[in-house]
Amino acid sequence: MTKGGMESVEVFTTEGKGRGLKAQKEFLPGDVIFAEPAYAAVVFDSLTHVICHTCFKRQERLHRCGQCKFAYYCDRTCQRAAWLNHKNECSAIKRHGKAPTENIRLAARILWKIEREGSGLSEGCLVSIDELQNHVDSFDEEEKKELRADVESFLEFWPPHCQQFGMQFISHIFGVISCNGFTLSDQRGLQAVGVGIFPNLCQANHDCWPNCTVVFNNGNHEAVRSMFHTQMRIELRALSKISPGDELTVSYVDFLSLSEERRKQLKKQYYFDCTCEHCKKQLKDDLMLAVKAGESKPSADTVKEVIQLSKDTLEKINKARMEGHYHEVVKLCRDCLKKQEPVLGDTNIYLLRILSIASEVLSYLQMFEEAADYAKRMVDGYLKIYHPNNAQLGMAVMRAGVTHWHAGLIEAGHGLICKAYAILLITHGPSHPITKDLEVMRVQTEMELRMFQQNEFMYYKMREAALKNQKIQVMPEPSNENAPSLFHKKE
Repeated sequence: MTKGGMESVEVFTTEGKGRGLKAQKEFLPGDVIFAEPAYAAVVFDSLTHVICHTCFKRQERLHRCGQCKFAYYCDRTCQRAAWLNHKNECSAIKRHGKAPTENIRLAARILWKIEREGSGLSEGCLVSIDELQNHVDSFDEEEKKELRADVESFLEFWPPHCQQFGMQFISHIFGVISCNGFTLSDQRGLQAVGVGIFPNLCQANHDCWPNCTVVFNNGNHEAVRSMFHTQMRIELRALSKISPGDELTVSYVDFLSLSEERRKQLKKQYYFDCTCEHCKKQLKDDLMLAVKAGESKPSADTVKEVIQLSKDTLEKINKARMEGHYHEVVKLCRDCLKKQEPVLGDTNIYLLRILSIASEVLSYLQMFEEAADYAKRMVDGYLKIYHPNNAQLGMAVMRAGVTHWHAGLIEAGHGLICKAYAILLITHGPSHPITKDLEVMRVQTEMELRMFQQNEFMYYKMREAALKNQKIQVMPEPSNENAPSLFHKKE
């Protein structure tokens, strides 16, 4: 079954897992298997005034819709592109007196689209909205209570002159949003800024060690020539060689957790038991729980004690980060690392989590040499655990490379930036803003490395002068969020 631009994939039914996607031809790492525009998408409530409601880019100055005073856009191009989807919303917000929550807005956009086009197959969609999983029957009491509240709020917002839908169908739409809402990120790819429904992507089943990854592309409305304008979309990209007939899989969760923890998360959020090879055989769990090798192996009690201390410290760190007490975070990390280092192996996830936070916060505080040391150890551990073409791995290696460059460790910095660039070419593609930034850094560090190799003394003199004249690029403030997860789950 193929349709409009989706000739390279087909929907098939798998035993125990329902529908899935299968490749119709061979793909190599980095190939775009398909690109899909959102069926409907909205900006998160907390960010409606700083994110463009069309392309989801973060911008300094945005144009506000003169009618509802709620929607914001980069420019007239984005505003015009939004009108078909915003028109009904605009008048409903004016009538209602205020904008409802993101879930209500997304459900309304989906139902206005159904009112315009019907609920059958849309162009380029392999399945209709009617056919998407809603898992409402699996909801617990709390989730059912939230669903009822959402349906009530929706009915207050939904205009009486629009097509009226039955309660069961409205509940189905909220169930679809709850289970299939995809997280949209800003143009840096670092912050989750919205949620959208992509029916084709919803057909890709989960695997903890997948052969595909999904990247959100904000599109390009700024191109001078309209033929280069591209709309906001997701891209399903191959991570390894895929043969015709192979199932296409993506990971719904970050791999850097024990198989038992990943399975719990998947069951809670997506209502299925993961049966992938990595979960069944608990592959990599031994690395993630590694203890210090050597003659004097730590006792089981000592290991248990240090892991509990690590969990308690991570809670304290989260609290300190939320309050912006970054020097307190550094102290907590240093104290924890002193206790972890004689006991935990260098791939232990509790050690890696502390190293990651320490390197990020120290970079922000411009204590680059200590940050670089922690970042190097973090990357060495990650390389043994993650799939070699994992997007989170690429981002971590990039961050480590930039930290090394700031610390004046030009050779190591350049090596890490090149490694990150090779990963992100596959996971994000050459035209993604992060990959483009990384290419600029790669060229700059290569030039500096040549200069360094020719005359080390002169290189440091020039670097010192350059940094005096030009304020050193400050690292972004550490985020309290993890990297955006693939599917958005309403908290």
